[in-house]
Amino acid sequence: MKYAMHGKAYRDNYERVKTEPGKLWERIKGVGGKTYTWPASSYIAEPPFFDGFALQPPAKQAPAVRSARIMALFGDSITTDHISPAGSIQESSPAGQWLLARGVLKPDFNSYGARRGHHEVMMRGTFANVRIKNLMLPPGPDGSREEGGWTLFQGRGPVEKMSIFDAAMRYQAAGVPTVVFAGEEYGTGSSRDWAAKGTQLLGIKAVVARSFERIHRSNLVGMGVLPLQFKTGDSWERLGLTGEEQIDVLPHPQLLPQSEATMVITRPDGQRSEVALTLRIDTPVEVNYYRAGGILPYVLRQLLGA
Repeated sequence: MKYAMHGKAYRDNYERVKTEPGKLWERIKGVGGKTYTWPASSYIAEPPFFDGFALQPPAKQAPAVRSARIMALFGDSITTDHISPAGSIQESSPAGQWLLARGVLKPDFNSYGARRGHHEVMMRGTFANVRIKNLMLPPGPDGSREEGGWTLFQGRGPVEKMSIFDAAMRYQAAGVPTVVFAGEEYGTGSSRDWAAKGTQLLGIKAVVARSFERIHRSNLVGMGVLPLQFKTGDSWERLGLTGEEQIDVLPHPQLLPQSEATMVITRPDGQRSEVALTLRIDTPVEVNYYRAGGILPYVLRQLLGA
């Protein structure tokens, strides 16, 4: 190290930057003003989380989720990397296709982790892990399940297999909320914020699981997504869900922490059944976050003194 590191040489070089910045530095132009000027970039973009922000929060956010479609049926131990991968971007994936359409060559795709500053990439990567298995999809001839971020879109016409992102955009365009079902330990792994952010941007209003990882549960609440937990012994498998059903979620009107919520299942033949769930909004401050539309608008209103 003593032969490689020369403090005087570093100081001399950095001192010259002040007086002789060179042509590359001279081409870099700064901006003024009180707000950041977002560049045209495939790495960063102005996030949409404050779109429609109002200084005064809504009087009461209606907590009920009605006539929702099922986006996915997952098993146990779905990690935050399953939900929001950090690795390479596949060319055939929605994120890869989005980058190609903007002139980004495949060798320059980089990774989801490198592009986490751009919501258009990250929301397309949500549930796009090549190893995730949506059990809505029927098993193959050998009984195996297809891997990747696929779902079955339940529209007015025939059921269509498509990417979870494409289905989410179609559901949102039609004004249809969606829900996700899972097993034990949903959201394990690193406390990846985009696992909750991407879930919200896809229009998923609730996640119903047998149990949650602590931080991911909190992050879901912070993004305005309802986490709900099955009672002991219940599961989506035991209820016989296939993905064709419509779901209503009716929490306690006051959103009392860890109160009981009712899930109403409407099957394709019109048969209805009710199931009791536990609302996993665990504290009064989380109730405030959820009613405000999430922790980001809540904190911004606090900073603005609203």
